[in-house]
Amino acid sequence: MHARDDDALNTPEDIWDLTHNINVKGVWFGCKHAVLALRRHGKTRGSIINTASVVALVGSATPQLAYTASKGAVLALTRELAIVHAREGFRFNSLCPAPLNTPLLQDWLGDDVAKRQRREVHFPTGRFGEAVEQAQAVVFLASDESSFVNGADFVVDGGMSKAYVTPEGPAAKAPVNNALKESLEE
Repeated sequence: MHARDDDALNTPEDIWDLTHNINVKGVWFGCKHAVLALRRHGKTRGSIINTASVVALVGSATPQLAYTASKGAVLALTRELAIVHAREGFRFNSLCPAPLNTPLLQDWLGDDVAKRQRREVHFPTGRFGEAVEQAQAVVFLASDESSFVNGADFVVDGGMSKAYVTPEGPAAKAPVNNALKESLEE
């Protein structure tokens, strides 16, 4: 999401175009070339997983119109491709993550406790997701175990999009992120 992405009145056209070129056109090109590669190699099965976002499913009071609209477009694009290519054995699904505990997010939140709490309060678990939790969902969608999952908006958000009021108390423990370890021997 670009820092200048805002609401209907204040999002500059160049930011709208940039965001859609990356998030929609980029996904379209990826899908196009995935189908071409699968066909070229005579594949009769394939799983293409596009990254959307939970904001494609729920609104946000912090304006990010271009980003939200682009992720909604990814859902529509993915659904269409899932149907068009189903008889070829090519499955298309969208991953819809919630905000993840990444260096980018942490840099953006900085030391602003109120900004952090405004977001964390929406998670029933009381914490942001971890990249490894998204990766595990992708492994499932790419595997034969998900052979009948096609055109799905696969939501991996810790229950955020299903919560009206969240529990109080300490946050649930996050899984260990091996990417942050110095060594896997620990």
